[in-house]
Amino acid sequence: MTRIAARDKTMQTKRFLPIAALTLLLPLAAQAQPPRPADTGISAEIRRELGDARKEVRAELAKAKLELDTGDLQLQDNLQFGKQSEAKRRDAKQVAAAITPQGDLLIDGKPQRIDAAQRRQLLAYRGLVVEISKAGIDIGQKSADAALDAVSGSWVSLMFGAMTGSLERRVERTVREQVEPGVRGICRMLPRVMDSQQRLAASLPQFRPYANLERDDVEDCENSVRREFASL
Repeated sequence: MTRIAARDKTMQTKRFLPIAALTLLLPLAAQAQPPRPADTGISAEIRRELGDARKEVRAELAKAKLELDTGDLQLQDNLQFGKQSEAKRRDAKQVAAAITPQGDLLIDGKPQRIDAAQRRQLLAYRGLVVEISKAGIDIGQKSADAALDAVSGSWVSLMFGAMTGSLERRVERTVREQVEPGVRGICRMLPRVMDSQQRLAASLPQFRPYANLERDDVEDCENSVRREFASL
């Protein structure tokens, strides 16, 4: 299940650059000759590889969105924010639980008895978490697109940028400008999620172990995002 964590997104973006650069450059370097007009074929190959990578990323993310709509929403270890939630996750031994697309609550694979009002609450909570998860997927796509855009160009400029560090700085700047607003938007959705969790926990005791958001986590979310992106 998708977890929304600004730290993970930042670290994934930092790791993507060397992987992408090496993946693209190593096969081509073996064929490369000293600079001459024919080397434009290498640049064309890079563009084709980047185009294929972009299509693959978008296909995988579209598949992930479809699975969110059609699959069960797993509740254990879901929506962990801040140090308190991390400590709670380590200490708690949660039984596997899920909300189905139809609004059933499954605990250890067994449907729980619920009434119509509780089903509506479960569906509302599921909808909020799916919305946040999809927003996280969109952020992932923006991160990938930003990295791919930054490494597009000739193989000479790509290698020079990688060697001097200017390529990494360009990726970080682009990611900060395009991704940070989306991550902050997720933070602003968390109060609604916490309220939904608390209402469910009050009306459905079986849900209480999975109501893991706390007010301090919600309030610190944007500050954490600001600190993470300031380090780029």
